[in-house]
Amino acid sequence: MFDTSNCQKIQCPIQFILDIVGSKWSILILRELFMGQRRTHEFLDALPGISTKTLTARLRELERHGLIRRKVYPEVPPRVEYSLTDKGREIQPLMSTLKQLGETWLQQQDCHCPIVPNDLDDIEESSVA
Repeated sequence: MFDTSNCQKIQCPIQFILDIVGSKWSILILRELFMGQRRTHEFLDALPGISTKTLTARLRELERHGLIRRKVYPEVPPRVEYSLTDKGREIQPLMSTLKQLGETWLQQQDCHCPIVPNDLDDIEESSVA
């Protein structure tokens, strides 16, 4: 008989990722950040139905997991901008696949989500300039 009492519990990698990005609004927040840095009001404008409280909670979760960066400018009133980290950009292939599957299931042409590789390269170049 095999004794499992000393074995560490193995976590499902899919569940691990879903625990990070599977909260309502998280994927859509990341989608917005593929277009470049965003401020709170820009998220609220782009995501009808999200409350300020929920947005703040999701941004904090994504920041805690290292997917986004929060930059506070010492101005009055304070200006806060959010952007993707390198780790956050790693989710691009997954989001691109979700976009393609959604287009197939919806039987529609490309939407203008900024998550396909060529669009992402353009975004990175324009944010550096």
